[in-house]
Amino acid sequence: QVQLVESGGGLVQAGDSLRLSCAASGDTFNFYSVAWFRQAPGKEREFIATINVITGTTYYVESVKGRFTISKDNAGNTVNLQMDSLKPGDTARYYCAATYSSTFPYASYDYWGQGTQVTVSS
Repeated sequence: QVQLVESGGGLVQAGDSLRLSCAASGDTFNFYSVAWFRQAPGKEREFIATINVITGTTYYVESVKGRFTISKDNAGNTVNLQMDSLKPGDTARYYCAATYSSTFPYASYDYWGQGTQVTVSS
């Protein structure tokens, strides 16, 4: 049984930073990649970044490139998303997801966390 738990969300002002964490437990040994998605009210879920937990290779969508940084701890059981220069448009519920698929960066993700809310005020 695999569980993903996100933490670190909150209410910040535009220009501030937040660091989200995704802690994985259970049978995580063969995970290939972990990704972050977000979903704003009334909008579709959006893929924003992913990391290959074996090689450390990362991928970002244009809207967050240069502002967000995805990283993993040495044990590979926690993946972080450092978010800098936050904008009101970044307001959303943020989810982490993991997959055993070797397709990268746009894999089909097998496991999802419950999400953490990020609200950026102007």
